[in-house]
Amino acid sequence: MSKITFRERARYWFDNTMSRGTASLIGWLAVVSVGLIVVVAVLTMWLAPGEPEGVGHAGEVLWIALMHALTPGKVASDKGSLAYMTVMFVCSLGGLFIVSMLVGLLSNGLKQKVDRLRRGRSRIVESGHTVILGWSDQVFTIVAELVKAHASQKGSVIAVLAERDKLEMEEAVREHVGDLGRTRIVCRTGRPTEPRDLALMNLAAARSVVVLSPEGDDPDAHVIKILLALAKRRGAHPPVVAGLTSSRNAAAARLAGGPDVHLVDSDDTASRLIVQSSRQSGMSVVCMDLLNFDGGEIYLRTPKKLVGVTYGEALHAYQTASAIGLRRPSGVVLNPPADTVINADDEVIVIAHDDSHVRLAAGMPAIDEAAIVTTGTAPTEPERTLLLNWNGRAEQIIRYLDGYVAPGSVLEVAADHPKAGTNLAGLRNLTVNVKDCDTTDRFALESLGVGLFQHVIVLSDDRFDPHHADTRTLMTLLQLRDMQSTLGEHYSIVSEMHDENNRALAEVTEADDIVISDTVIGLLLAQLAENRHLADVFAYLFDSQGSEIYPRPAGDYVKTGTRVSFATVVESARRRGETAIGYRNATARNDPPHYGIVLNPDKSEPIVLGRRDSVIVLAER
Repeated sequence: MSKITFRERARYWFDNTMSRGTASLIGWLAVVSVGLIVVVAVLTMWLAPGEPEGVGHAGEVLWIALMHALTPGKVASDKGSLAYMTVMFVCSLGGLFIVSMLVGLLSNGLKQKVDRLRRGRSRIVESGHTVILGWSDQVFTIVAELVKAHASQKGSVIAVLAERDKLEMEEAVREHVGDLGRTRIVCRTGRPTEPRDLALMNLAAARSVVVLSPEGDDPDAHVIKILLALAKRRGAHPPVVAGLTSSRNAAAARLAGGPDVHLVDSDDTASRLIVQSSRQSGMSVVCMDLLNFDGGEIYLRTPKKLVGVTYGEALHAYQTASAIGLRRPSGVVLNPPADTVINADDEVIVIAHDDSHVRLAAGMPAIDEAAIVTTGTAPTEPERTLLLNWNGRAEQIIRYLDGYVAPGSVLEVAADHPKAGTNLAGLRNLTVNVKDCDTTDRFALESLGVGLFQHVIVLSDDRFDPHHADTRTLMTLLQLRDMQSTLGEHYSIVSEMHDENNRALAEVTEADDIVISDTVIGLLLAQLAENRHLADVFAYLFDSQGSEIYPRPAGDYVKTGTRVSFATVVESARRRGETAIGYRNATARNDPPHYGIVLNPDKSEPIVLGRRDSVIVLAER
């Protein structure tokens, strides 16, 4: 091998210095520029001494050379000998290339610094802030709900870290959420899986962390990687709430995140809500009211005056709040037996419109005994349910539905999806039939005999992008609505959609329930970010075991058409082993945003319930 020459060493050294970035380039150009000016000054004093006129020493010559290098146009006003004009022309020409390149590099370096500041790479110095890691459409729901929750707090901060432009994120939040009130949004550009980028969020001082499931392929893998990065970091670990899209990845995510992480299973939660909504009209609206920070919210309270009191007596203990259960050391139980005694280490779970409304009443309310109706519970009978379309959570929905219905019930699956009706072995109560059907085609729908079914579930077809899938769902709902009005048929309809903006369009179809799965998960994440102890409460609500929310005929509780207080309704439900939390006005069932649902009315509020109205209760099946 030949010996390395001096030239090669010099070139290698030069390459290394140039690879150091803008600062190195500027240094070399500055050296070359200074060399050019010095050479021009020396040549001027040698070839044209005494020029230009009035120049007395070398410093003035250097200054003239510098001005010619910085301003090449000065050569046009020069006068003197040929030698002087030639040297100044060379100086101006050199300055045109070298010094202008130096100015350009300085400008570019400054621009890069400004862009770096614009992207947001400084460390957050806030404390008590909520951190959101990742980006999806759920971020707008979460931010909007946290803004409502923090409306009375001064200096509230929500910090977002995602692989998007800082200004783009801030503009998107302002566009979708609107007025942020007293809450500030701080966005940082970075990868939530990188420890260096996580350090920007000052996690040790954060109140809670929300990890979003991103859009795209295999989103749960991304969530699990973020949980690993959070678990491995040093310092204090705030509570973490993470969203998953598949139940199959829950065990891996729990192992990655550790004990401080609460996981929200998007598929499981949405599937349970769709099934419950298909059986209880208005269920989705009730859940949305409980999950958002607009109407009734769930609080945990430890009132000393209720220690030793039974749960049945506690139902009348609040004037403007509704007790719904107990959080005990052994776990959460909603609608426990009326004779359950409240212990000192129990917390009462209540629904209230605001924290300040959770106050004990002065005394027991007046009960109208004459208005209370005593009826038995109707036995469950086999049902017929129609499932239109198919997607990844359809199998889970059918299995949950199988746990609700009576033996001998029938489920008809109508879809042109290649996987429709697969992997359904082991069902106990349902008989499943599958038909190939284009659910947007009117004639195909009429051939199904929809009027023979009590319940219709319209799923979002996962073969299409979310916007197109919602469009197809709207077309199916419109066809069903027209068939109902034309043929005089009646059956409950629950539909699944992706975009909250399509809810307003779907209202014209008068579907009983519209489940926006992304919005539901976003609301649940926001609730748990504020109070992670509510996780067990919501898990109990969405579980098929134990008490659930049911809208039941008002005539089963009080005499219809009679003016009664809501306390009388609560007492009637208590005697049936149920907890009344509100009612539904049938005449307003299609009026947004509450669709006739009234949760947690004042106990002394006089109401008149009609034959078609419902009482919303927590009850066993």
